Amino acid sequence: MHDLGSFYKNKIEKATVALKKVKKQLSTSSTIRLITFLLLAFLIYIFFGNTKLVLGIILAGIVLFLFLVSRHTDLLYKKDKLAAILKINTTELEILDRKFDQRPAGNRFKNSSHNFSEDIDLFGSGSFYQYSNRTALAMGSQTLAKIFTENAIDQIEEKQKAISELAAMPDWRQDFMATASLTKTQKSIAEIQSWLANYGPFIPSIMKYLPNVFGLISVLLFGLYFFNIASESLLLTWLVTGFFISGLFSKKISKLGNDSTKAQSTFEQFHKLLYLIEQKEFNSEFLREQKEHILKEGRKTSDILKDFSKLLGSLDQNNNIFYLILGNGFFLRAIATSSKIEKWIETHGDAVKTWFETTAFFDAYISLGTFAFNHPQYTYPKITTDNIILNSKNAGHPLLEPNKGITNDFKINKEQFFIITGANMAGKSTFLRTISLQLMMANIGLPVCATDTVYNPIKLITSMRTTDSLTDDESYFFSELKRLKFIVEEIQSDRYFIVLDEILKGTNSTDKAIGSRKFVEKLVASKSTGIIATHDLSLCEIAKDYDEVKNYYFDAEIIDDELHFDYKFKEGICKNMNASFLLKKMKIVD
Repeated sequence: MHDLGSFYKNKIEKATVALKKVKKQLSTSSTIRLITFLLLAFLIYIFFGNTKLVLGIILAGIVLFLFLVSRHTDLLYKKDKLAAILKINTTELEILDRKFDQRPAGNRFKNSSHNFSEDIDLFGSGSFYQYSNRTALAMGSQTLAKIFTENAIDQIEEKQKAISELAAMPDWRQDFMATASLTKTQKSIAEIQSWLANYGPFIPSIMKYLPNVFGLISVLLFGLYFFNIASESLLLTWLVTGFFISGLFSKKISKLGNDSTKAQSTFEQFHKLLYLIEQKEFNSEFLREQKEHILKEGRKTSDILKDFSKLLGSLDQNNNIFYLILGNGFFLRAIATSSKIEKWIETHGDAVKTWFETTAFFDAYISLGTFAFNHPQYTYPKITTDNIILNSKNAGHPLLEPNKGITNDFKINKEQFFIITGANMAGKSTFLRTISLQLMMANIGLPVCATDTVYNPIKLITSMRTTDSLTDDESYFFSELKRLKFIVEEIQSDRYFIVLDEILKGTNSTDKAIGSRKFVEKLVASKSTGIIATHDLSLCEIAKDYDEVKNYYFDAEIIDDELHFDYKFKEGICKNMNASFLLKKMKIVD
């Protein structure tokens, strides 16, 4: 078990030192660029009368300045990445202290018709998503939400190995997270994919070769000019010719340039993320299978994306006056670049969706690996096919502080149904969510909050937080009936663990007791497995008629005129209720 606080503090110290060093290098770089610019201006001023020498100084100056700008850009990126590393580790320390309320809550992923997501604090403020999510990409966030809600029970052991492997590589995870956090998109991934899928080429076939020929002639003319063989007027005429040819496609090139500008940063960052995946050797089959999606024969996918990013960036240079004059006028660069972009889209456009999805997968799974790393005391469930469904020792709720949360043992076999009674605030609902979250976490391969768990994989379905719908003119009771009907229909076609909390709250006590009993009897008859919490002690009578039904409870005691809870899961039926006591204690009634 590692010391998490010391680990993250050490990362912060290293990143802080490195960041200070890079900032000094940036300051020096800025000074060098300024001196270089002033020196070039001075040389041009001194030799202003010598046209050829001035032109040579300008060309050499452009090359030197582009090099310095490129170096400065690399330093800026290094600074931003170190700042991202610093933020990542600072955030982890805050989350260790349970300060995560300002993080993305995932409200957009809420779905009242989902099998369980509305009932177990999966999304929203204070949710499991808010606590565990570390994704930096919008597509990664969507992938993580899909993993949480897919309710699949396949490949659990393979997923466990993948998460365990990622948990053991914190430096690589943070490198990926920092790189992903620097991805700034003006267009969504969906918009970029649509642009590539629907792109219509406009550069004629002959124009694919003309820029090379035109450029060679330009180089020849420059040489002849410097040797006093060609005149300045000939150079100017050739320049105008280049402008004329480029102008034939200027409108479409301008549109392509606008689209390219919005997509370039995305491809620049994604090529870096793909490179990180390509360079990492994974042992788990689950991660290797995902990595296979981005491997191509001959060239690395990251290099292919890097080339495209450079092409998009090159077309954006049309906004640079020097590039516009020299590049297009003498070398038809905008036409040549547009042609290469169209060729790239034709060759690789269809594969981009898979490359993005693979990157999003790793972005999402890094969240799971980070969760496992941050909870070394949690255990990976042992998967079984025996009669047991869940046997969990010292099970706790992952969102409760470890030193405050009360743990319980829980064992339930196939086709058993537990009825849980208890006083108000005794811990019934929290326990239901503890078991529900444990099932969800086990199904996606995460370690669970328990010292030992044996698990026979099963899908989850719940009814715990039914609400009325004013927009649909729907009463609370009718909403609940629809939910129960949904559960009955679902268990006809698949195997589920059913979790219910105080069903049929929208009707009178007698009707509720009769209806609840009939519903539980139907579930038992269907050989379902699950638990139901209730205040209705009469429901516990079912256990006398059905061996599959067991009674458990959470207790409350009044000691020295104070209410005490032990939050322990016990076999039997609760005898102590506290509503009357609380009404008197709070002076609501006499």
